[in-house]
Amino acid sequence: MLPIDLTGKRALVAGVADDNGFGWAIAKAFAEAGASVCVATWPPALNIFLTLFERGKLEESRAMPDGSKLTFERIYPLDAMFDAFDDVPEEVRENKRYKDLGDYSISGVANRLVADFGDQPLDIVFHSLANGPEVKKPLLEVSRAGYLAASSASAYSLVSMVQRLGPLMRRGGAFCSLTYMASEKAVPGYGGGMSSAKAQLESDTRLLAYEAGRQWGHRVNTISAGPYASRAASAIGIIENMVKYCTANSPIPEELSAREVGTTAAFLCSPLASGITGSTVYVDKGYHAMGMAVAPPSEDRTPR
Repeated sequence: MLPIDLTGKRALVAGVADDNGFGWAIAKAFAEAGASVCVATWPPALNIFLTLFERGKLEESRAMPDGSKLTFERIYPLDAMFDAFDDVPEEVRENKRYKDLGDYSISGVANRLVADFGDQPLDIVFHSLANGPEVKKPLLEVSRAGYLAASSASAYSLVSMVQRLGPLMRRGGAFCSLTYMASEKAVPGYGGGMSSAKAQLESDTRLLAYEAGRQWGHRVNTISAGPYASRAASAIGIIENMVKYCTANSPIPEELSAREVGTTAAFLCSPLASGITGSTVYVDKGYHAMGMAVAPPSEDRTPR
């Protein structure tokens, strides 16, 4: 056997707010491989997420193959738009969903990790964060503020996390993130500057891989996942059509599962992938390899 073994490692998965998306599947895959897992959740979604946990609404999703339940060492509040608490505007600090949470900036989470687990508390950081406030707008209609907000939340947040969490990781650590093929090809409907933000994320992955590799021995990769109808993706407005189109036109004409992305993340962040860094790894049933649309697959796939 050649197992994915993350025993003795601690992972932080930033961007988990429910059991329906890639973030949850990634956290679960890390735990299945033996890692201790902390998650970071956007403050406006935090109370709902904690309530679901406390009321047992996530019990089925928490089930692990060995009969145990998925648990998190810590659930931290994180708003990755802010590098430090001093950057938070007064109106956000006083918002009822924020004001009692302490320091929810990227630096704040870094400080909490050190306080909870010591000077080098991490081995793995997964960036499962994206937000574009004008994602439903075509690029011709997006405002400067909306465009820059998408870049800040979806791309610069990775740079900031590597800056602040890289020094806290034991040598040979792994960063990974989620991107989407709109970074390199036109996907009408994926608007608000999000396609540009994903292109930034992929470019930054390559340079961060060099800089973090030379400075700390860490690896940095990104997963280009196919469309998946999570609750977060519903903000796009056309996610169901995206899933159907890609399913019909992929070499393997099946819908992508969140678990397939989760297990790829576990591999990329494990010692088995020690030679992989600066890479964009496609997990999309092969859709990225196609050059044209094809007819929807027949229900009868019996070889003739």
